[in-house]
Amino acid sequence: MEHTLSKTILIAQTIELIAKKYKLSIDEARNNFYSSKVIEMLDDDETGLYGESALYLLSLYEKVLQQRAL
Repeated sequence: MEHTLSKTILIAQTIELIAKKYKLSIDEARNNFYSSKVIEMLDDDETGLYGESALYLLSLYEKVLQQRAL
């Protein structure tokens, strides 16, 4: 079962958080988020990420960034 509406809202909220925290434009934040592994995980309903908060997705996004930097 797809959770399209939940995902759409979560993605928008997470992108806003990324933009604010990293002082990026919405477009830059969107591009960064969509190029991360988090979006792939969110697309997989099996992960249950659609039920998490935008703050949780932000923390997951930051973990992915840290791993990429290593």
